[in-house]
Amino acid sequence: MQPEPRTAARLHAVSRGLPRWVSWRGQTIRTGIFKTPVTGPLHVSAEGVEGDGQADRSVHGGLDKAVYAMDASSVHHWQTELGRDDLAPGAFGENLTVAGWPETDVYIGDRFRIGGASFEVSQPRQPCSKLGLRMDDPGFPKRFFASGRVGYYLRVIESGTVQAGDEIDRIAHEEGALDVASLVRIWLDRSAEAADLERACALDALAAAWRDPLRRRLDRAKQPTKAIPA
Repeated sequence: MQPEPRTAARLHAVSRGLPRWVSWRGQTIRTGIFKTPVTGPLHVSAEGVEGDGQADRSVHGGLDKAVYAMDASSVHHWQTELGRDDLAPGAFGENLTVAGWPETDVYIGDRFRIGGASFEVSQPRQPCSKLGLRMDDPGFPKRFFASGRVGYYLRVIESGTVQAGDEIDRIAHEEGALDVASLVRIWLDRSAEAADLERACALDALAAAWRDPLRRRLDRAKQPTKAIPA
């Protein structure tokens, strides 16, 4: 089913930041999670946002995770949930803070045009310990992931410039795709039905970092259950 057309979706903020060394709980850690909103246009390419960077390229960045987006409603949720007024755009490490595209309305494989660039949704975010550092709470990444309000990674299909205030238009949708929040639920449900796992694995645009583990779970789910001897 084609999602209903949306109106008034806009890019609320564009943020970037280069890796830095940070002291946290007796450790010195290098991280690129600290992002700051930028005024004016920024160029976005297949490698990400101009002037942005990641500390560990083995798990962050790359073509499937060139840009990280999060809806402003999710940012507001965490402001309220955590009772914090210091969570400005970029606080969760997102490059694009959007308005009007929450995880329940964004599907794997969706393509969006923002300003002069176009993007494809590749996977939900699976947070690491660096988010715990950013929130000064080692347990926060698990809580964040369980909420489903995790944002989503984007491939850059067409390079171009983006800036706060740009309209966001969905230009393509994969029939039968899963929305980001539903995919997170399937991932977290260790007893997920084989049909749900199969649907997730069938998503052409899903990044290998998610598809491969889900495929292994699907293969195990399809294995016949051994009978217990009488």
